[in-house]
Amino acid sequence: MRVAVVQFPGSNCDQDTLWALRLVGLQAELVWHTEGSLEGFQAAILPGGFSYGDYLRAGALAKFSPVMQEVRRLASRGYPVVGICNGFQVLTEAGLLPGALLANTNLHFTCKEVFVRVERIDLPFTSGYSPGQLLRLPIAHGEGRYYADAETLERLEQNHQVVFRYAPPPSTPEATGYNPNGSLHDIAGIVNEKGNVLGMMPHPERAVEEVLGGTDGLGLFRSLKAALEVLLA
Repeated sequence: MRVAVVQFPGSNCDQDTLWALRLVGLQAELVWHTEGSLEGFQAAILPGGFSYGDYLRAGALAKFSPVMQEVRRLASRGYPVVGICNGFQVLTEAGLLPGALLANTNLHFTCKEVFVRVERIDLPFTSGYSPGQLLRLPIAHGEGRYYADAETLERLEQNHQVVFRYAPPPSTPEATGYNPNGSLHDIAGIVNEKGNVLGMMPHPERAVEEVLGGTDGLGLFRSLKAALEVLLA
């Protein structure tokens, strides 16, 4: 079960992602963006950071990297693909996920912990969670506001493609202002129609050990491992 962690110029969460994957027992390897083959890998993760310095738009240049053709190939074959933060932006720019990530409504880079609600548990990334479970995960982005036209949003909702939504803290369920970036429909993460390509803005790889402040992100990597065990059985 080999998982590729794609490194772009400007990636800064690649080592964190590598650690999280190995922590659950997956064989994870760093793959430079110029690599022309992902043969032998059964999953790929595009980590957070600032690929190509976020010039033009976040993720706009990374989509042209040679490795992205291989990421598309993995996705088309039904293998799991995950984009975290900047990786999510790359996936939308590359057309592997619908919509776009725009500048936060506060026009500031926002770095803090947020709560997100798990909307689906029937995916390769969420089987380790419970329906409606609230996760406390860190965010760190300046362009995390999910946007799509009304027709796309309706399709996402009808197809149950929203996987994670920003939510108020469990201690104050009626609280407002919990959406950190103005994402439409409080969207924090979505999947493609097939359910094997996930994009999310919060950082699960930064929440896999108590020393980091919590372990709510661990379920995603454990779920991925369980899915690959079934896929390769």
